[in-house]
Amino acid sequence: MRISKWKPYILRIFDVIVAIVSLAFSVILVKSLNFTVENFFVSSSGVIVQAVSYAVMLYVLNTYKIMWYYATLQEIMKLILALFFSQMISYVIHISVGLSVGNVLVLSDYLKIHISAGIIATLLISISRIIIYIVEHKNKRVMVYSSDKPNTDNNTMIIGAGDACNLLMAHIQKYKDNIYNFKCIIDDDKSKHGMYLNGVCIVGNRYAIESNVKKYDIKNIIFAIPSCNQKDKTEILDICAKTGCVVKTMPSLNQMMDKSNDLDEYVKQIRDVEIEDLLGRDSIRIDLDSVMNYVSGKVVMVTGGGGSIGSELCRQIAAYNPKQLIIFDIYENNAYDIQFELRQAYPMLDLVVLIGSVRDNQRMDMVFEKYRPEIVYHAAAHKHVPLMEDSPNEAIKNNVFGTLNVVQMADKYQVKRFVMISTDKAVNPTNIMGASKRICEMLVQAFDKYSKTEFVAVRFGNVLGSNGSVIPLFKKQIKSGGPITVTHPDIIRYFMTIPEAVSLVLQAGASAKGGEIFVLDMGLPVRILDLAENLIRLSGFEPYKDINIVFTGLRPGEKLYEELLMSEEGLEATDNELIHIGKPIEMDDEYFFAVLHEMRQCMKDDTFDIRSLVKQIVPTYIIQK
Repeated sequence: MRISKWKPYILRIFDVIVAIVSLAFSVILVKSLNFTVENFFVSSSGVIVQAVSYAVMLYVLNTYKIMWYYATLQEIMKLILALFFSQMISYVIHISVGLSVGNVLVLSDYLKIHISAGIIATLLISISRIIIYIVEHKNKRVMVYSSDKPNTDNNTMIIGAGDACNLLMAHIQKYKDNIYNFKCIIDDDKSKHGMYLNGVCIVGNRYAIESNVKKYDIKNIIFAIPSCNQKDKTEILDICAKTGCVVKTMPSLNQMMDKSNDLDEYVKQIRDVEIEDLLGRDSIRIDLDSVMNYVSGKVVMVTGGGGSIGSELCRQIAAYNPKQLIIFDIYENNAYDIQFELRQAYPMLDLVVLIGSVRDNQRMDMVFEKYRPEIVYHAAAHKHVPLMEDSPNEAIKNNVFGTLNVVQMADKYQVKRFVMISTDKAVNPTNIMGASKRICEMLVQAFDKYSKTEFVAVRFGNVLGSNGSVIPLFKKQIKSGGPITVTHPDIIRYFMTIPEAVSLVLQAGASAKGGEIFVLDMGLPVRILDLAENLIRLSGFEPYKDINIVFTGLRPGEKLYEELLMSEEGLEATDNELIHIGKPIEMDDEYFFAVLHEMRQCMKDDTFDIRSLVKQIVPTYIIQK
C-alpha cells in the first residue's frame, strides 16, 4: 500500500493531536498549572471538544482533499477558515461546559485560552502543509532536473527569467514535466545571475547561450520574453539558431493567462521560431478601431482577392462587418478557397465572389454598375519579376491598363476611396514589373487631381509567405534535401509579413485624403544569404554541411537592393510612426496620358518592345541589356 494513499488519514491524526496539544498548552499557559478538580474536568472536556470540532470542520470543508503540491491562495484561505471555525465552535462549547459546573474559569480566561490555542494550532497545521509542499516539490525537481537522467532529448534552456518563464515552468512542472527537462536559464540582467527560479539556475546573458548549450547538452531552447523589442529578439534568436537546437518561442503573457486553465491549448502556443521572428524590426501596429469604423457598413471590393495579399485583405475586412464584400479574381481556384473560408468563418457575411479580368473593361463596367462599391482595394497584378521580363507587354497590359480600367470605373461610379497595392520595386525600377507599378502609382495620383474619388497607393517590400516569395521556395528546397539557391551572396531585401502588409493597406484606406503614396518604415534590410542560413538552422540542419547553398547569379531585371522611396519624393509623418507618406511628384499629365495612348496602340503588335515607351514616362527606369 503506497504512503500517498494513507496521507489524508495521517494528516487527520496529526491535526487532532495538534488540536489537543494546542488547547492543553494554552490552559497550562493561562492558569500556570494552578488546577482544581473542576478546572481539570472543564479542561479535559474542552480538550475532547477541541479534538472533535477540529476533526469535523477540517473534514467538512474538504481540506483533506486539497493537493498541496498545486495549492493556491484559495486553498490556504480555506484551511485558515476551517481552523478559525473549529476554534470558535470549541470556544462556545467550552464556555457552556464551564458554566454548567459553576463558572470555574472567568470569561477572560476562556478567551485567552482559545485565542492562544487557535494561534498555536494554525501555526503548527500550516507549517505541516508547507513541509508537504516543499517535500513534494523537492521530489519533483529531483525527478525533472536529475543530471544523470539517461534521456537528454528534453534538455531545455529558457531565455528570459521573467513572468513568462515563471508561468511556463509552473505549468510544465505541475502537469507536463516530461515535456521539457529544464536545465538552465539565460537572462541579460546581471543581478539575476547565479540565482534560481523554480529550482533552475540563471547562468548568464545572451553571450553565454552557446557555451551553456554545450555544458548542459541542451536540445531545446524556449524564448520566453514576449515583450522583448525586435532588435534584441533578432540578435538572441540568431545566436540560438547557430546552436543547432530546436528553438521555440512563447506567446504574449496575456495569451498565456487566457490559456492557464487549458494546458493543451497553452502548450500548443509554444511554437517553433519562424523566419518572421528574425526580421530585425518590431511588427507594425495600426488603430484597428479606426479601420473597423471605416469599412463597417460599406460595400467593399477587392480585386485579386484570391491572392496572398488580396485574401488577407478579405479576411480582415470580413471581420469588420462590411455591408457587402466583393471578391474579384481571374483565378477561380484561389477565389473558391477564400470564399469557402469566409463562409465558414462569417456565415452572416454578404459575400459576392466574381471571376474576371481587370483587363476586361466591359466586365469591370458591369460589375461596378451592379454592385456600386464604396471602397476598392486593387491588389490584382502580375508581380513575378523574371517572368515579366520575358513578357513585358503582358506586364503593361495587365498591371497598367488593368489598373487604368479599375481606376476609370472607380471614377465613373464615384467610389469613395481607391487603394492600390504597389511595391518597392517601383522605386528606380530595373525591371518591367517595377516600372509598370510605378506607372500605376502615377495613374492614381493623376486621377486624384480631377476625380471625386480619393485615390492612394500603398508601397511595401517583399511579403513573407506570399505566392512566389523566397521563403516557401527555400522550405521546399530544404525539404527535398537541398541545395538552396540564392542569386547573389550580397543581395538584400526588405521583408514584411502578410498581416503587416494588409495592416498598412487598411491604414491607408482609413486615413487617406487622396494622392498619397503610403510607405512602411521596414527597418533594416535583410541579406538573403543570412535568411537562407537561418532557415536551414531553424530546420535543424547545418548550412553547407547538411544543406548546401549555391549561387545562381542575378536574374533578369533583378538588382542587389531595393529602395522604398524615390529621392525626390521626401517623407511626411503620419500618426503611425512606422508609416510615412511620399509626397506626390510633379508630372506633365497631358504628356503622360499621350504616351499611355501610344503604348496601347503599339501593343497591338506583340513583337513591339514596350520598354522604350515606358522609359519616356518613367525616366528612373533602367532598361536591362
